[in-house]
This record gives sequence, C-alpha cells and structure tokens, in this order.
Amino acid sequence: MTGQDGDRETGRATIYDVARLAGVSHQTVARFLNGEGGIRPYNKVKVEAALTELRYRPNMTARSLATKRTFRIGALGYEIAGHNPGRVLQAASDAARELGYVVEVMGLDPLDPGQLADGVETLIRHGVEGLLITSPTVGIAEELSGLRIDVPVLVDGARETDELQRRGTLLALNHLHALGHRRIAHLAGPSQWTAAHLRRETYESFMTEHAGASLVWEGDWESRSGYTRAERVVNDGSITAVFAANDRIALGALLRFHELGVRVPDDISIVGFDDMHESEFFHPPLTTVRQHVDAGGRTSAARLIAMIEGRPSEYPYPEPDLVVRASTGRANT
Repeated sequence: MTGQDGDRETGRATIYDVARLAGVSHQTVARFLNGEGGIRPYNKVKVEAALTELRYRPNMTARSLATKRTFRIGALGYEIAGHNPGRVLQAASDAARELGYVVEVMGLDPLDPGQLADGVETLIRHGVEGLLITSPTVGIAEELSGLRIDVPVLVDGARETDELQRRGTLLALNHLHALGHRRIAHLAGPSQWTAAHLRRETYESFMTEHAGASLVWEGDWESRSGYTRAERVVNDGSITAVFAANDRIALGALLRFHELGVRVPDDISIVGFDDMHESEFFHPPLTTVRQHVDAGGRTSAARLIAMIEGRPSEYPYPEPDLVVRASTGRANT
C-alpha cells in the first residue's frame, strides 16, 4: 500500500503507525502533514514526537500524483562552496526535507547578475513550487527587483535580514565602546556586497554618533585582506580596537599583529563577525558576532514552504549574539 500513509512494502512508517503511537486518528496526522489547522496543541506535540521517533518520511511520488504538486523548491545560491553559504543551503535543505520537500540548488556567480534570470527560468522549468534566493550583492538585488517570477519567492538579504546585520554590528561596536575604546578601525569587506555595505554603514553611523572618526580600510572577505591592512592600523599609532567585517579578516589581522609585536588585547582589541567554528581556536580566541546561519537557513526554508502552502509564517529569524572571548579587553589609554 502506498500514498500519504507511507509505504508498507518497504517497511517505512505510515501515518497509521504515527497515529497509533501518538494516540490520535490518522486524519489528525494527515491534517498535520498537510499544514492544516484545527489540531489541538497537545495533539500536535504528540504527532511531532511520533514522527520523529518513527523517522517518518512521506512517499513523495505517491504524494505528487495524488496532489498534482511537485514538492520541489529551487535555491539560487552564490559561492555555495563557501563556509556560510554552504551552511545556509544545507540547513535549508534539511528543514525542507523534514517538511516533505526536495531542494534543487543552483550555484551562480555573485558578480554576474545576468545569470539570475537564466537560473530562475531553469528552475521553474524543472517544476519548482517556490524559490529561495540569496541576494549578496547590490547588482543581484537590482536584477532580482526587475524579474517577474510566478512562484513564491523568499529572498535571503531582504529588509528583515538586513536589519539583523545592523544589530549584529552594533553588538560588536557597543562592546568595544563599553571597554573604553574610542579610536576604532574597521577592516571592511568588498563594498558591492550587501553585508559588507551594511556593516560599514552601521560602523560609520556609530562613530559619528559617538564623536569618533571613521577609520575604514576596505578589502575582500579573505584572511590576506586582514593581514595586509593590519599594518596600516598599527602605523596609525592611536587605534586601540578593530572591528573586522568577518572572522577570516580578523584571523589575518591577528597574525600580522603578532608578527609586528602588537599584543592582543593588551595593545589592540579585535572583534570579528560570523563566529566560524574555528574562531574559538584563534590565538587569542576571537570575540565575534554569531549569526546563527544554520538556524537562519532552516527559517528561510520553513517560511518559503509556508508561503507555498498559503499559511502564515510563524518562523522568526534568530537574533545575532555577541560571543566574548579573549581578543577584547579594556582600552589601554
């Protein structure tokens, strides 16, 4: 027997198995899986627990035939082999699979906005029901705004997630300011990237508000960018703290500071952004802003599926946190 109730021939759990374990009717399980309302909260909890315990997976072929839907999502990503983009897409794929969807990922060049239209057209031809699009650069955002897309679209890089970038930056800067730092430099990422632009813009506004001069050196996202610009920070002679646009930039700066005999945090404090898995193992361990990229990817997938199914979204994006480690200390004034 096959269908929404699973596949008895392969030994996979069916909705009848789930209903029996949860102590509810199979109709209740079906309504839950279809995202319908009218389920008592305590029954919902029991169904969720039973689905997890039985590792229930719907029979997608039968489900598609029965509903005339594809249960496929397209994801257009940039630099998908990179640390954060890869984690976002993996988390989104995991969350979608748990909700009965398959994600088809297409990688594009972030500096070639013209690829976006072709990517969207290709995925729609493949029958996707919605699109998850990352918008890392100004050019991509402009290209996206001019496209007509006939399926639900969720943009990672829209106004709400942009605001989280600003709040994360303020966490770093307020931390340094509270430690007495007034001459704070910013090792910025490439300006055509939305995240780098937002972090720099927030930094400059913060410095203006707190009567401090903006001291910005722009580079790319790589460690060598921080390494080559760290010497300019030291040559200034008055800078006591650095806000790096990401942890890789901070890593390069830490090495150059060490080579120049600059002690961190005794002479200069430094804060990064992202909280890479390796950041706690830097020397010294890096104070940084944690973005919760895995949870953000899961939220994006859940929100898009809610749009596809015509349900209200109940999935907030996670707030950034400041992770304080040994790379920051009180200003030595």
